[in-house]
Amino acid sequence: MTTPHQCKYWAAQLALNGPSGSLGQLSRSLSNSRIDLNPHQVDAALFAVRSPLSKGVVLADEVGLGKTIEAGLVLAQRWAERHRRILVIVPATLRNQWAQELQEKFHLPSIVLESTAFNRLVKEGSTNPFVQDDCIVICSYHFAANKAAFVDRQPWDLVVIDEAHRLRNVYKPGNKIARALQEHIHAEDKVLLTATPLQNSLMELYGLIGFIDPHVFGDEVSFREQFVRNDDETARNARLRRRLDPVCHRTLRRQVVEYIRFTRRIPITHEFLPTDEEHQLYEDVSAYLRRERLHALPTAQRMLITMVLRKLLASSSFAIAGTLRSLQRRLETELRELPVDEDAELESDYESLGETRDEWGLEDDAEEDVPTSDRESIQAEIDALRGYVALAERIEHNAKGHALLDALEVAFRKTSELGGRPKAVVFTESMRTQAYLFDLLERSGYEGRVVLMNGTNNDARSKEIYGEWAERRGSARGGSRQVDVKAAIVEEFRDRATILVATEAAAEGVNLQFCSLVVNYDLPWNPQRIEQRIGRCHRYGQKHDVVVVNFLNKRNAADQRVHQLLAEKFHLFDGVFGSSDQVLGALESGVDVERRIAEIYQECRSEEAIAEGFARLQADLDEEIQDRMAQTRSLVLEHFDEDIHQRLRLHRDRAQVALDDRERRLLALTRHELGTDAHFEDGLARFDYRPDASPLAEPGTYNFDWREAERRGDEFFRTDHPLARAVIDRALGRETECATITFDYDAYGATVSILAERLGARGWLRVARVRVQSVEAEEHLIVTAGVEDPEEAGSLVVQLLDAEWCDRLLNLPGSLGPTLGVPALADGALESALADEHARLLAEIEQRNGAYFEEEVEKLDRWAEDVKSGLERELKEIDAEIRAASKESKTKVVLAEKVAAQRRVRQLDQRRARKRRELYEAQDEVDRRRTELIEETEARLRTSADRETLLTIRWELPLGTRN
Repeated sequence: MTTPHQCKYWAAQLALNGPSGSLGQLSRSLSNSRIDLNPHQVDAALFAVRSPLSKGVVLADEVGLGKTIEAGLVLAQRWAERHRRILVIVPATLRNQWAQELQEKFHLPSIVLESTAFNRLVKEGSTNPFVQDDCIVICSYHFAANKAAFVDRQPWDLVVIDEAHRLRNVYKPGNKIARALQEHIHAEDKVLLTATPLQNSLMELYGLIGFIDPHVFGDEVSFREQFVRNDDETARNARLRRRLDPVCHRTLRRQVVEYIRFTRRIPITHEFLPTDEEHQLYEDVSAYLRRERLHALPTAQRMLITMVLRKLLASSSFAIAGTLRSLQRRLETELRELPVDEDAELESDYESLGETRDEWGLEDDAEEDVPTSDRESIQAEIDALRGYVALAERIEHNAKGHALLDALEVAFRKTSELGGRPKAVVFTESMRTQAYLFDLLERSGYEGRVVLMNGTNNDARSKEIYGEWAERRGSARGGSRQVDVKAAIVEEFRDRATILVATEAAAEGVNLQFCSLVVNYDLPWNPQRIEQRIGRCHRYGQKHDVVVVNFLNKRNAADQRVHQLLAEKFHLFDGVFGSSDQVLGALESGVDVERRIAEIYQECRSEEAIAEGFARLQADLDEEIQDRMAQTRSLVLEHFDEDIHQRLRLHRDRAQVALDDRERRLLALTRHELGTDAHFEDGLARFDYRPDASPLAEPGTYNFDWREAERRGDEFFRTDHPLARAVIDRALGRETECATITFDYDAYGATVSILAERLGARGWLRVARVRVQSVEAEEHLIVTAGVEDPEEAGSLVVQLLDAEWCDRLLNLPGSLGPTLGVPALADGALESALADEHARLLAEIEQRNGAYFEEEVEKLDRWAEDVKSGLERELKEIDAEIRAASKESKTKVVLAEKVAAQRRVRQLDQRRARKRRELYEAQDEVDRRRTELIEETEARLRTSADRETLLTIRWELPLGTRN
């Protein structure tokens, strides 16, 4: 009951490349993604793609609202539009998470560029590894800045920058990374993501917005004059808001409680008392690390490696024993004058070493130490290390390990009270500690219920899980396919295991919202790393309050102060949102906190010195995270709740309609095109594809619902899937001659009033595709139909039927009749109607582009005024100096002093004359640049269009039994 003509119409709708700022076009990205329909995210994505003349936007939603999803929708749309030169810059700790979320949620391929991958691509012949034709490039801030020359050589279609508050001070000469990125990124469009665009000074807005578009504001001096030193705050805020409205979008959590349920964090602190041997080991190794000269540690990275060793020392005796043994072997190798691998073994245990080195801004190829000839000193250090290793290896049981068993009992009870499942993720920073905890838990009542996750997962248990998972998924899909071991472990943890013991590898890119118990066995000193860990469970989709367990060493004053700082200053472990936007945002990066803590551990030996060191750190943080701009931020960046509520409801309803329409068309099209090669389950958007010959894609079970696809192990079927693309291309490419189609209104099963009015009628219908080339390429379908005059065959009545009527008609079941020619009268009427629709469409596009043009001209006018006012102010300052000098000369009594004063006045007069000439020249230059920019904009907005007829039918809508 579906015809090739209807299929061609549906395929054309599904393949349509509409205007990027339209909800219809965004629904294409929504339908291809594995995300919930949250209207505030649709709102933000539409804002980001609103104007093709925009240089970019800041998406500044509060924490917890999914800015990554908003950016993902923009990325998916640009990718679908074939704008694929895309760069994503994120903190080093978020690189893999972004890569995984883009793949899992939006089916977007990406490559994470860091030193190893970059060097490998260069060896393979790439002249610029940032040039990737088939994937999105993801890298860290430091890497992008270090490789700025390569970034500079690629003209980007889109650059997305996460945690973009790091760019707020780009206008300051000392902010080298931000300035390098601003200078070397050449992009058509930028999307900056930050929950804290404004923290301590309005100059931060100047920096952030200037990074996107240098023509929103004038120069730094004029911005300070207009917005920073302005005493009339009401007028100032109103003017600033008008400037920011086109480039900055912010949604607050209170505005979306209708759509999102937020849960709390419940902290549990578990104290433990190390044994005397453990405490002695800590004291001995700490004293060793404080030595003035250490042969075992590379000088260029001593502070970093010392911090890592302290982390391992606090983790377990097993972690530090292995590391000390590797240092001992390193020195023994050096004595034998053999090549030394600086930290390969250390990195195999402390997996985040490379990432931390990147965050600290240290290079892999830092200058190596010159081998020392002091063999006696090296041997003495070897002997000391041998003694520490022996002490560590004598410790068979760790007090913190046994404390973990007690803490789990308490935490599981609390989780049960809160309605959560009995599952816990235990984070450690050491793979050796991870192995110890696995054995301890397996022997302590959790046998067979513990799984591991780290950067390699080469242990026997993980290999077994992966093998079983791959077999299940392969058979479910009808064939083998590449799978991810991390996904296998997550599924095992979700469905069968009780405890996941994870290194930092699990804090990146995995979603564990089915688990509501997080145990920080080791506590990172970087607040953002802790936030990232807890965020694996305490995130969108979590249904229960999340219990967070931390351990406190009662014999270590520094450890106690670290916990106090993280809990009380950063509020990482409690509340609804963990650390606030302003607190983490103010830090720009948690690296400085981590460094400061490392310095305290290294330099402070007594409890008094430790207390004093942390007091200074806390005082500095108080100053740094003080939220001085709360009221201004609210007035400048936030909108009335009711306005937001109305807009979000509208987006929710319209987006859902658009998604439903796309799914309905794709389902009907797929049923027709696949025919007997596919078996569709009754009442379900699910089918088995088993072609007899010449398959269009991989055989298997496909599901239109991504949640059901995940639950059943099906392939998610969407318009960008290879099978769907093949179906759409085949239907769209099919030649369809004009034919009669008889539509069955009764079989449709629902009342459609506008069709019921025409029952018993017949007529003609034509569909055309219009391709428009303007500031961006876009496509539109125009459809028209008319009722045939029963008294005169081949004619149409004067009143034609609109696009909505035509669309409803083409959705009815239809049967194909004979082909026939189009009578001249009908053909002329259809073409005339299409020409009118074509003209109306172009008029709408011209009107829309006119609004874009006016907005751009207004922006450039304000920019020109800003720059000119700055120049004029310099002239006024000289005038003031002249008046003051003249007044001073009149007070002089001594002739020589009068002469000197008048000489000063003449010099100022000359300077004023020069400045006046420079002012006129500069103003002329500003006007010239403004004119150039406007002419460039006009050229981009010139419009051309062509129209192509896709199909023509003679339609019949006979009376049925319902009439």
